[in-house]
Amino acid sequence: MSKADTFRTLHRSRLPGDPLVLPGPWDAASARVFAEAGFPALATPSAGIAASLGYEDGRTPADEMFAAVARIVRSVDVPVSADVEGGYGLPPKELVERLLDAGAVGCNLEDSVDGVLKDPREHAEWLSEVRSAAADRLFVNARIDTFVRGIADPERVVDRTTERAALYVAAGADCVYPIGAPPDVLPLLRAGIQGPVNVGAQVGKGPLPAELGARGATRVTFGPGLQRRAAQALREIAGGIVA
Repeated sequence: MSKADTFRTLHRSRLPGDPLVLPGPWDAASARVFAEAGFPALATPSAGIAASLGYEDGRTPADEMFAAVARIVRSVDVPVSADVEGGYGLPPKELVERLLDAGAVGCNLEDSVDGVLKDPREHAEWLSEVRSAAADRLFVNARIDTFVRGIADPERVVDRTTERAALYVAAGADCVYPIGAPPDVLPLLRAGIQGPVNVGAQVGKGPLPAELGARGATRVTFGPGLQRRAAQALREIAGGIVA
């Protein structure tokens, strides 16, 4: 079984309260820590990698992002999915080739650009092209930005999110990720979405992964939270040395 098949299998038949938990490595050293801790797979955060390379979130050049993902993949034996933001303007076939060359088994692809939501049908068509180019070689996690990009009405945002999810799943997305969705709306989203749902968790606060799983999460990721916690710990250590 390929690593991509292994990764896809990890998402199947998850029981309530037992989501797939994927920590987000930002470099080879952090990836080894997570793999040695026993996590079965990893999912890189674009913001965490950006910080490790000295860039603001969303400003990492594509070549540097793919190189960073490749270093992480080489450092561990477990499957690694890569957050590649909006795809860096690459044609679907080239994007897929770059991901596969880096050794990734999956990708995170968001549906907004420069803070503005994309037309959902156009984005679904683009996802369909990515799916076609990737076949079964990549697990496509379609991020849905409705909760973080200007839809304030709670009822409307749930409806718009489930509508986008349906389009993306029909286009071939293996999983959808309504980033920023409050935990209390997860049961509503779960009821309206076919297939796996990725939910973001906060490090050290908020519902634990098991609780998020009970509310409907298939998998739980942490974005750049782990990298930021590590950076804070290093600041405290550095401050103690200076003092």
